[in-house]
Amino acid sequence: MTVESYVVKLRPPEAYLGARPDGIIEKDAYYLRPPWRSLYSDRFESLLVRIGCDDGSYGWGEALAPVAPEILQAIVDRLLAPVLLGRDPRRVRPLWSTLTGLMRERGHLVGHQADALAAVDIALWDLAGKAHGVPVHALLGGAFRDDIPTYVSGLPTPTDQERAALARRWTDGGVRAIKLHLGHGVARDLATFDAVQAAHPELRVAVDAHWAYPLGDALRLGRGLDERGAWFLEAPLVPEDITSHRELAAALSTPVAVGEAMRNRYEFREWLTARAVDLCQPDVGRTGITEAMAIAEVAAAHHLPVAPHHSVGLGVAVAAGLHVSAAIDDMPAFEFQPGTMAVASRILTAPIVGGPVSFALPHTPGLGVDVDVTTLTEEP
Repeated sequence: MTVESYVVKLRPPEAYLGARPDGIIEKDAYYLRPPWRSLYSDRFESLLVRIGCDDGSYGWGEALAPVAPEILQAIVDRLLAPVLLGRDPRRVRPLWSTLTGLMRERGHLVGHQADALAAVDIALWDLAGKAHGVPVHALLGGAFRDDIPTYVSGLPTPTDQERAALARRWTDGGVRAIKLHLGHGVARDLATFDAVQAAHPELRVAVDAHWAYPLGDALRLGRGLDERGAWFLEAPLVPEDITSHRELAAALSTPVAVGEAMRNRYEFREWLTARAVDLCQPDVGRTGITEAMAIAEVAAAHHLPVAPHHSVGLGVAVAAGLHVSAAIDDMPAFEFQPGTMAVASRILTAPIVGGPVSFALPHTPGLGVDVDVTTLTEEP
C-alpha cells in the first residue's frame, strides 16, 4: 500500500463568500471577515490523499482544510501513513479504529488530527468501493433516495437589493431553498431575510449566523425568524456553548442547526443529549465517512435529521458528502456552494454534474470521481 498526500491551493473566479474586506494588502495572507471570527483565504485550499495498492487500484480522499493544509499533510505523512502500510485497505472500519487511537490519549481525537484522518478514511472507502465494484453508498447499506436534494448556500453580494435579485435568479432556475450567511446584527439580518424571502413566497430561507451572537441577541434574532417561518438558524452562538444553545433551542420554533465544528459521535452525543441542536450538520471532510455515518445513527436515536455541511471542499469532498447524504434516512438536504462548485471539479478528470436543486445518485464504483494529478500543483 502507498499513501500520497497533496496540498492544493486553487484560485477561484472570486473569493469564497464574496470579495475580501478592505485593507487586506498582502497577497495570499489569511484574513478575517468581521464580525465572523474565522480565518479565510483567497484561494481554495485543501488536502488530498491517494491510497494505492500493489495491484494498481487506488482511492482518493479529501480533508476540509480551508487554511494551512500543510499541517494536515504532516499528520498524514508522519502519523497515519506508516500505520497503514501492509494493512488490508478493504477493512475500513478496523483501520478507522486503529487510526483514531494513535493520538487519542494525548487529546487529539478532534482538530487537525481528525481532519487528516477524514481524508484517509474517505480514500479507504473509495478504494473499498472499487474493490467490491459498487458505489460507496451501497457499502454503507444502500441509498434512501435516487436524487439528493440540495440548498443554495450564500448570496455573496453586498446589498439586500442585490441579494434579492440573485435569489430571484436562483428561484427562476428551480431553487426552493437558500441559506444566508449573516451575523451582521439582528435588525440587519432580519431585513436581509425579508428582502430575500420576497424573491419567492414559497422559498425556504435559512440563516447562518457564523457564531456571531451572544444569547440575548440570538434569542431576538430567532424570535424574528420564528415570526417569518425560517427554515433553520445555523451556528448562532460560539461553538463550545452547549448550555446557551440548549436554552435557545428550547425557546424557538425555528430549528437550531449545529455541527461543522464537530468531528465525532461523542461530541454530537453530548449536544443531542442536552437537546441543544435540532438539525445536525457534520462535514464529511472533517468527520470522514465512517464517523459521519456513526453521527447519523446517534442523531437517529434522538429522532433528529442530518443535513451534511459543505463549504470549500473540492470535488472529492463533494462526492463523499453526496454518498453519505444518500445513505442517511432523515436527510433534508445537502449544502450546495455555488462558489465552491465553480472550482470543485477543476481537479477532477470529469466534472460532478448536478445542483443547485439536486444531484443524481452516483452509481460508479467507489466515490465515482477521479483526480487529475497534473492539476494539483500550487498556483502562483
